[in-house]
Amino acid sequence: MKTTAPPAKTNNSVNEELQQLPAAKLSIEHVSKSFTSSQGIVRALDNVSLTIKEGEFVCFVGPSGCGKSTLLNIIAGLEKPDSGEALIDGQPIEGPGRDRMMMFQEHALFPWLDVIGNVMFALKLKPNLNNKERLEVAKYYLSLVKLDHFLHANIHELSGGMKQRVALARALAPNPRILLMDEPFAALDAMTRERLYGDIQTIWQTRRKTIVFVTHNVRESVCLGNRVVLFSPHPGRIREEFLIDLLRPRDINSVELADYSVRITSSLKGYQNASESD
Repeated sequence: MKTTAPPAKTNNSVNEELQQLPAAKLSIEHVSKSFTSSQGIVRALDNVSLTIKEGEFVCFVGPSGCGKSTLLNIIAGLEKPDSGEALIDGQPIEGPGRDRMMMFQEHALFPWLDVIGNVMFALKLKPNLNNKERLEVAKYYLSLVKLDHFLHANIHELSGGMKQRVALARALAPNPRILLMDEPFAALDAMTRERLYGDIQTIWQTRRKTIVFVTHNVRESVCLGNRVVLFSPHPGRIREEFLIDLLRPRDINSVELADYSVRITSSLKGYQNASESD
């Protein structure tokens, strides 16, 4: 398998920035979270506990309203649980941090900056790097997502898939220990998604980040995750976990992957039917 190595001729600051940091362990301990809506109190998460190992690729799957994005926001430090706690390597998450970077369904790129400018923006808070060094780091990550020939392209000139590649490079550039991905491929066409499935698997194998990936798409979760965590709504709870014992790179159209998808979909439908009958 071909991987992208850091540039051979770099100074110490850039070498340090590109080195692989130890992946982080996540612990979710009895987390509950409620919101007030026009219909009253909504229990988004109810007594959720989960451990994610260092360097593990975990996918959260479930219908809308099951709390999977809420849990991702709690891990990101964007929301606080009503009870319970989320920890990184045993330390409570008190708020956002550079050890965690988030990627959303919308790319959220700055239209007034070109491709390289958007990725360099993520490195502004790196005090150990000067502007030339930030440029080297940004070029490395754009090469990793196969955009090294589009460094100075304007954002409006890019396809949807290319914009998400820039967003991925921007999320990776600060060298976080955890990458959080909230349905990043949901708005893309099927062929673009399939190419990105291969790319994100390669990047995970190259950089070995802990990745938490939220999706409604069961096949997508089996294609990407080492483990699929199944949520049910009303209230949001973890119902089952599935270990995906398939070699990488995985083809989303393979028979082996389809077998896992059928099992997970069957379980998901069972929990949905039970919830609707309550």
